Formats: sequence, structure tokens, C-alpha cells
Amino acid sequence: MEGQKLPRGFEVLREPDWVEHFVRKMMTKALPDVAGHITGSRSATITESKQYIVVKFKLPPGYVRGGIRLLVREDMLRIEGLPGGKHELVKLSKLIQPRICRTSVKDEILYVKLRKRIRNRKVVECQIQWD
Repeated sequence: MEGQKLPRGFEVLREPDWVEHFVRKMMTKALPDVAGHITGSRSATITESKQYIVVKFKLPPGYVRGGIRLLVREDMLRIEGLPGGKHELVKLSKLIQPRICRTSVKDEILYVKLRKRIRNRKVVECQIQWD
């Protein structure tokens, strides 16, 4: 793209960061189910079952055992207390119930089991006003 002459105002297309951000945003809108995998953490793997989402996060060397904190939101996880005062965001592919969460650490891997949010399938009849 460097050798091409672009119309006035399109010089921004030569910046690879802008193009990457634009493509990532379009992919996220087009495929919301895999948005968490596209924009998520590189250290985490996410698997799904019918009712649960399981996140496996490889803890980096040098972490303090009691210093790791896990904050759960319905669309993402935040892992705090990593070496160097860093944190990691893990975006989830489906919405979950933040209060229903089980965690464990085995062989330097943090396992987080989250329950998916259940759709409300309740049907309500609405009255129709006829003129």
C-alpha cells in the first residue's frame, strides 16, 4: 500500500495499527460468538459445554501464591497480582453468571469454571388495543 496513491483523507490506511484495529472491530461485530477468542488473552484457553465455560490460564513464573486475585464480570475475567504489578483480561465468548464460579490451581494453571447465563424463555401475553 505504500506505493499506491490514495485519495485525500485515506492516508490513515497506510498505518498498520489502524487497519488491524478496524479489521478486529469488524470481525467482532460480525462474529460475536468468537469475539472473546479474537480479542482475548493469549495465555488463556476457553472451552465451552452446554452449561459451563471453563477458562485455563497459565500462570507466569514469579507469581505470589496468595497475591493472585480473580475478578469476574458477566463478559470477562480480570486476573490481578501477576508479576510486575500486571493484570490480564480474558474476554468470554458467552455471558455468564458471575456469582457461580469455581476456581483451582493445579500445575501452575488457574482453572476457572463459570456457569453460562440462562436465557429467560418466559412467554408473556400482551393485550392488543383495537381502535
